[in-house]
Amino acid sequence: MPRYYTRVCNFYYGSKSKSLVKKKKSLPLNGNNEISFDMIEIISRKSQRKISINQIDYLPNGIKKIIKKDINLIVKKKRIFKNLDLNRIPNIMGILNITPDSFSDGGKFNKNNLAKKQLKHLFNSGANIVDIGGESTRPGSKAVSAKIEWKRIKNILKKIDKKKVISLDTRKSEIMEKGINLGVKLINDVSGLNYDKNSINIIKKYKIPFVLQHSLGNPNIMQNNPKYKNVLLDIYDYFEEKINFLRKVGINHYNIILDPGIGFGKNLKHNMTIIKNISIYHSLGLPILLGISRKRFIKELSNKNDSDLRIGGTISSSIFALMQGVQILRVHDVNEINQSIKVFKELIQ
Repeated sequence: MPRYYTRVCNFYYGSKSKSLVKKKKSLPLNGNNEISFDMIEIISRKSQRKISINQIDYLPNGIKKIIKKDINLIVKKKRIFKNLDLNRIPNIMGILNITPDSFSDGGKFNKNNLAKKQLKHLFNSGANIVDIGGESTRPGSKAVSAKIEWKRIKNILKKIDKKKVISLDTRKSEIMEKGINLGVKLINDVSGLNYDKNSINIIKKYKIPFVLQHSLGNPNIMQNNPKYKNVLLDIYDYFEEKINFLRKVGINHYNIILDPGIGFGKNLKHNMTIIKNISIYHSLGLPILLGISRKRFIKELSNKNDSDLRIGGTISSSIFALMQGVQILRVHDVNEINQSIKVFKELIQ
């Protein structure tokens, strides 16, 4: 039998969702009645078919068993960890790059006073997490030494409020350990723990939550004609295989967040396929993070309407992701994204 994947779709939000869940006409995502779905798409590498949730019982037994197992993971409440309620949609991860060369804000916050001011601004604007990085991983960027990376971020990390959720954007185990010892609560490694083989040992040692991101090669080469057989399913299989491997080496905690890595070894078609079908990754049973802020796909779609901050494209794709149940949005413009979400939620009630 072919391998089948379950993508939940046709989402409802707000009061409409609550009403449908109460009438048992839709199923809540993560046990949250404010967002629910009433259809699924059954996908294989050769076919795809949409059905309503009340048609699942009429499927052949083999497929039905697979789909029901996936549905159970999708509707199950997520665990709250490190003060993050991942049943709430969405959480906002603010971005603080303390680098001279990050793709959008490089050089803006690489002085200690500017970084400290921006960190405060991001939390005051409603960020649930702030992701701090000292090495650019934009397409074409080159790696920097651990010494340089740590020098850039150590002062701000030494002053973080331990009550706040700080994420550390790094590929190096040495930086991870130093950050954890200063109060970092989440590790965000864009390489999926592949760049530094000791990273897995640090994750295991401290039992720290982490973001498992997909990327195709290192940043300096990842955009050189990236190819997939099926980008959506190839990434799904990557996540599944990686999670199974991590379990085997002793990382048994469930505090793992999945990030399909928009722009990390993907062209425009790949990125659009992932974003449009992002809800397929809910069936892995783990929270989803999506980084779409100011990214190149916005320029490629908007053409002459491109802008420096790409706020319009970031907001529209963020609202779309929210409606697909994405639990964490990683963005630069926290205030503007929160503003758009508040207005959207009011309008949809």
